[in-house]
Amino acid sequence: MAKALNEVIRGEPNKALGVNEKDAKISKAYLSVAFITLLIGGFLGLVQGLERGGLLQLPAWLNYYQVLTAHGILLILIFTAAFSIGYLYAGFSHSMGGLLPKVRKMAWIGFGLILFGVGLVVMTILMNEASVLYTFYPPLAASPVFYIGLVFVVLGIWSCAFGVFMNYNHWRKNHKGEVTPLFAFFTMGVFILWFFGSLGVTIEVLTLIPWSLGWKETINVMVSRTLFWSFGHTLVNVWYIIATSAWYVAVPKIIGGRIFSDKLARVVVILLVILNIPGGFHHQIIDPGISETVKFLHVFMSVSIAFPSLMTAFAMFAVFERAGRKRGGRGLLGWFTKLPWGDVRFLAPMIAMIAFIPGGAGGLINTSNQMNQVIHNTLWVVGHFHITVGVTAVLTFFGICYWLVPYISKRKLTPQMNRLGIIQTIVWTVGMILMSGSQHMVGLLGDPRRTSYTTYGDHEVALGWIPYEYVMAFGATLLLLGVIIQVYAVFNMMFFAPKGETEFPVGEVEDDAEKTPLWTERWSLWILLLLMVVAMAYVVPIVDFVVNAPPGSPPIKTW
Repeated sequence: MAKALNEVIRGEPNKALGVNEKDAKISKAYLSVAFITLLIGGFLGLVQGLERGGLLQLPAWLNYYQVLTAHGILLILIFTAAFSIGYLYAGFSHSMGGLLPKVRKMAWIGFGLILFGVGLVVMTILMNEASVLYTFYPPLAASPVFYIGLVFVVLGIWSCAFGVFMNYNHWRKNHKGEVTPLFAFFTMGVFILWFFGSLGVTIEVLTLIPWSLGWKETINVMVSRTLFWSFGHTLVNVWYIIATSAWYVAVPKIIGGRIFSDKLARVVVILLVILNIPGGFHHQIIDPGISETVKFLHVFMSVSIAFPSLMTAFAMFAVFERAGRKRGGRGLLGWFTKLPWGDVRFLAPMIAMIAFIPGGAGGLINTSNQMNQVIHNTLWVVGHFHITVGVTAVLTFFGICYWLVPYISKRKLTPQMNRLGIIQTIVWTVGMILMSGSQHMVGLLGDPRRTSYTTYGDHEVALGWIPYEYVMAFGATLLLLGVIIQVYAVFNMMFFAPKGETEFPVGEVEDDAEKTPLWTERWSLWILLLLMVVAMAYVVPIVDFVVNAPPGSPPIKTW
């Protein structure tokens, strides 16, 4: 143990994760929080679905908007953040030869900060002092404790981010002239976006605290909404990069193929980092006070993400075809049938990739000025969000668990657990198709989002929505079943599966692939370009919002 620790301090490569249990404990702690949060959020999601369909009457001490706020915060922010840290720290430790002792300490500090922040947030929601939904738009005002809790959550994420930056710089000093392992490169991209993408919402929250305390009479609503969506838009693509890290690095190894191009994968990460943060105004297309020119700029930046996405699609299906033909696939599509569909480690991320096709198409509708006017405040948006995040990102996360959790726990993935994982994947996919599909369709009929059950005085249009809402409730029931199976699988693999060694799957590059150039490692340049693009997209409109500010709003509580 002492020898391994000394190698880590000197920066020499070793198999620290699995040898040094201290690294593994970090990942297990974060993953445990992630899936406990998922279980709670899943129950809340079912409650929403049943109440929205008029199938459940909530008790007097709990209202729909409390449930909706908790569901959003716990799943969109806490589950994804905890999972990403647990997963990325495990892969970072594996690929970089272990974590520095001070980096482990920063990860545990981040863990404590996140838990403390979550405790404050959940407490205010339970006390009905923060029914402001995940977006917490002013002028709706929560308890100041709610915003303070969010600050602690962000500080915890930042602590983990700076730990990664420190470990990366240490590795670079001891490996001059070498290219960073691909997984570590993905990890750097994710945490750079976590940090810079969260700066705007942190500034917003720090302005909301004195406002909610009564120290400041009014708040500039447009500035607050804009700062939020500089983060909200970025967060979606943070999940996307996390998912693609597994697609590029692990999936080729799992299916017996090879990475199509190490260089292409790194260019995709660089493009997502530079282009990602601008685009928030496509969530504010119907907001007044923003010029069409600025909205168009953000729409263009949003759509530009399609370019690295298409690069990923090309690279991944090239990997699939080559692997399938290597397995004996013949003809135009014979390779497709030779892929390991009975392996949950492949099946789950493959369905996730396929789901990104309709998810991306729906995103183009959301970013279109004319079509957004039709669907903006409807359940269409909720359906789009669930198919992109709930399938493309989260189903990839589930697939990762079937090799990551046994790996960090020194256990094995048994055939029985693999079969259970396939059942879970099918249940989750069917549930999401039913729920998201009905949300898309009823959204086109005008059913609003962010509202509890109502027939609007038995209006014939509103009554026409009810059958779709029944399907939504049934889909939510299947999704909760999928959550229960997944949580059981994770903790079974973590604590009860047979002891043994599980591989951390890292694909090898094709023999004829072009050598990865060192210029891809110029993170200072990519961050500079990121900041320049952000300044281009946000400085002028935010200055305009401040200089030509409309009357500010006092805190408003509607519950």
